[in-house]
Amino acid sequence: MKITAQKIFVANAQRTNFVFVKLYTDDGIEGVGEATLEWKTKTVVAALEELERVLVGRDPFAVDAIIEQLHRDSYWRTGAVFRTALGGIEAALLDIKGKALGVPVFELLGGKFRDRVECYANHWFFGATTPEEYAANARKAVAMGYRALKWDPFDTADLEMDRRQRRQTIEIVEAVRDAVGPDVNLMLDVHGRLNVPTAIAMCRALAPFDLTWIEEPTPPENIDALADVRAASPVPIAAGERWYEPGKFLEALSKKAVDILQPDVSHAGGMGETKRVAHLAHTHLIPVAPHNPVGPVMNAMTLHASVAMPNFSVFETVSMDVPWRKELVRETLQFENGAILAPTAPGLGVELIEEACERFAYQPTNVPLFDGSMNTTGVATGARTFAADETK
Repeated sequence: MKITAQKIFVANAQRTNFVFVKLYTDDGIEGVGEATLEWKTKTVVAALEELERVLVGRDPFAVDAIIEQLHRDSYWRTGAVFRTALGGIEAALLDIKGKALGVPVFELLGGKFRDRVECYANHWFFGATTPEEYAANARKAVAMGYRALKWDPFDTADLEMDRRQRRQTIEIVEAVRDAVGPDVNLMLDVHGRLNVPTAIAMCRALAPFDLTWIEEPTPPENIDALADVRAASPVPIAAGERWYEPGKFLEALSKKAVDILQPDVSHAGGMGETKRVAHLAHTHLIPVAPHNPVGPVMNAMTLHASVAMPNFSVFETVSMDVPWRKELVRETLQFENGAILAPTAPGLGVELIEEACERFAYQPTNVPLFDGSMNTTGVATGARTFAADETK
């Protein structure tokens, strides 16, 4: 079997653009991967296009050898753009191999540790601006079956927060905790927007609400700063979605900067690389909760990696998204009692509908963190994506 071609498909999702890559073979087996890089769509597409000439003619079964060669021959060897492209290509290769062998991709990653992955909801808060609205949305998410919720209540914070912003954040978190009760896990995402003293102050102020973690409280490039926050925080600290080199994860573990590690299966360079990072964390007895807030193929990639890692903690899902998300793929997810069941179909278990991508053409989007638009992005056309009656 040989790879004969690569094609790239881009589909707008309002908050970002999904980037899908397909590999075709002379045996007629096709493989799909996702290389969505939030707010860098055209850049990652260009990286994928440059790799096609190396892929055509290769045996798709030689997954690790191909990825290692692409990494070696890139010369620059790293960066979020390049490693995201690698993650998408690796997924397409594993999808082909799984289909050819008649096994799910997690079997190619060493086999499964679990039959189901516990989930938490992201994006459930879209449209909320007041504590009361956040509380109402939280109740709806719990009614969908979720027992864990994550969101960013930190307003337009940029390194520091004034008294109004701090009070508003505390009131929102208090309202959500009161709405869902003590048995639902709550996680807060800061998106790396605070300096060290502000992050420590907010961790301490929010500790009474029994949070599962506070995520990425400081900018991702300074692990020493994150370690300072973790040492002073009464709330567990999670981070890792914007680290993509194995050495960065090792540095964070060695400096005791995190309680929960969050590699992104695509940005870290693929499912294989993510599992290697997970094993690094396992030697430090640190759990892994992979970053997974983008498209449906990436969701499948993260699901297979999560099933196959020993120290998996909890699975991030997009509970609200544009309604055409489900038009882009055919998938067979089974969501029940707050968890997704391990897939059984060969390969990734998701098929891209190519013509659907053409109906939702690329649209430029901006990072919504600093202008107050994050919780309104996609609200008008939001649709549930993991409701039990929609995953059959």
